[in-house]
Amino acid sequence: MMLIENKSFDEERALYHLKNARVSKCEFKGERDGESPLKESRNIDVDNSNFYLRYPLWHVIDFTVVHSNFYETARAPLWYSRNGKLSNINIQSVKSLRECHQIDIKFSHIYSSEFGWKSNSIAIKNSQLQSEYAFFDSFNITLDHIEFEGKYSFQYIKNLSIENSKLITKDAFWHSENVYVKNSILKGEYLAWYSKNLTIENSTIIGTQPFCYCDNLTLKNCQMIDADLAFEYSTVNAQISGDILSVKNPKAGRIKANRIHKIILDDSIMDCHCTIQEG
Repeated sequence: MMLIENKSFDEERALYHLKNARVSKCEFKGERDGESPLKESRNIDVDNSNFYLRYPLWHVIDFTVVHSNFYETARAPLWYSRNGKLSNINIQSVKSLRECHQIDIKFSHIYSSEFGWKSNSIAIKNSQLQSEYAFFDSFNITLDHIEFEGKYSFQYIKNLSIENSKLITKDAFWHSENVYVKNSILKGEYLAWYSKNLTIENSTIIGTQPFCYCDNLTLKNCQMIDADLAFEYSTVNAQISGDILSVKNPKAGRIKANRIHKIILDDSIMDCHCTIQEG
């Protein structure tokens, strides 16, 4: 592979359509403030480099990026790219990873609002992710050993797997389909409203008014902390190891918990016939 090392670039499309190359210890920054330095590249490896310019990796195919930084000014760093592996990277720029396919990320720190929109086949492992609005309308997402903090996360997502992770979020999983969560902590308000085929196993769920208007919700050996007004108008099969503050008008299925402090079965606009069991 051609080696580009210890260089600085600031012009527009500085390395446009670069092929079969390694970019090492380079910096993309300067007075000319050029955009899209590596746009349309093919089969490239990037290491120990710093990105300050906008749109650095658009339409890139077959690439790796390791031990590198995308700073705040490197807006929207990865769009329309595929077959990429990223490891030990730091992203501080908004709107990272949009309409990308087959991207693996490991041992990284990501701080990016609107992260991972409309993408397919994304795997993130052993990383920290902070994003106000993450993974909107994406498909086939796998998260493992993730520390996540956000607000309106995983909306309209399909085929999501989360394991061994901690999520602090609000309005997560709204309108999601085919989501599986295992051995994790989910802390937030109004979790998973309007979701379909959501399964949560061996996990802790914290927060008010979770799981309303759900279709085919399954909870296996889960704890629910500070969970009130849960399961309204949902079809649910829940086995809770502990207490629930209150359950309101579950539509159908079965809910079992050690104790449910308050069961509200009135003022329903639907025919609700869920089985509720304590003990």
